[in-house]
Amino acid sequence: MTRAMLALLATLLAAPAAAHHVGAYVPKDNAVTINFKQVKFSVQARKFDVALRLFETGALRAEMRAHAATLPAGLEDETRAALATSDGPEVERRLMIFFAALARDLALEADRRLAETGGTAESRAATGRKFLEAIWRYYNLVDFAVATRDNKTSVAVRLAFDEAETYVKPATGATAPADPARLRPPLQRIAQVLSTLIEASSTQARRNS
Repeated sequence: MTRAMLALLATLLAAPAAAHHVGAYVPKDNAVTINFKQVKFSVQARKFDVALRLFETGALRAEMRAHAATLPAGLEDETRAALATSDGPEVERRLMIFFAALARDLALEADRRLAETGGTAESRAATGRKFLEAIWRYYNLVDFAVATRDNKTSVAVRLAFDEAETYVKPATGATAPADPARLRPPLQRIAQVLSTLIEASSTQARRNS
């Protein structure tokens, strides 16, 4: 596991859990998501000079560098170039790839953690919930960009995420107890679907360069 992923997981596992549901839960921002929104809104306002400065000096670029080993080659430089040439659609594409990659890597790590033996069902479900919260925090930022390019991928991620949630919810009344063992297949589907999206989008981005 990379040092960047270890740092991300340390923050993830230390954070308090929050109840949520796909389409309704609004994840809390961190420095990376705040910087993303700053860059996004500046691009939408056609203030590319501001967007470029925010990207160059912000947590978003630093996070790209930290995760460079698991990102498509050149993603940071290509994002910066798209900002420098005022190419809004390509900025959106590159940032979509980045956050899809973060979500994919979290899904893969969650699957690995749940494959390990040991721990109670409750503790494993709590770990699963925290991973799902982190995955959604990042994927939710770019779901609209994904949907406008490939709605089937957006639907597939949402359905898999929604299914995963049902296996980690605490028992309440007639609700069945958490079943973290069943969480692995939807996590694997999320990782697979996002990997395909990243590869296809990276290929398209290279063609447009």
